[in-house]
Amino acid sequence: MRGAGALPARLAPPLGVAAALGAACAGVGAVDPGVPGRYPVCPLLHWTGLYCPACGGLRGLHALVHGDLAAAVGANALAVAGYAVFAVLWARWLVRAARSGGGMPLRPGARHAWAVAGVVLVFTVVRNLPFGAALAP
Repeated sequence: MRGAGALPARLAPPLGVAAALGAACAGVGAVDPGVPGRYPVCPLLHWTGLYCPACGGLRGLHALVHGDLAAAVGANALAVAGYAVFAVLWARWLVRAARSGGGMPLRPGARHAWAVAGVVLVFTVVRNLPFGAALAP
């Protein structure tokens, strides 16, 4: 059964998100974050010398936009994994919206939030330890 509303109206939210993220990716692709002074410095890295979970994320996105998956993973593997998970969830959202007008395919709960927080915490700790140097940007 088709959801209420015309197809363009049902597709507007996921396509709007895609347009906004496409513009952001184009901006990061055009302005290299590897050049000092183009983006703000990570405050945690600047003040403590520790890598936050997002350190290297912009450099990774820049590399991904330019088709260099290896450099993207080297800059921030967790961010690249997050981009991939988001892309899959977005595609499912688009298909659901096209078919029935359904909403987001995943309704995150407390367990999801705790799982993501745990993965981010472990990633952050490991990338700052000597044996986790491969995860550092």
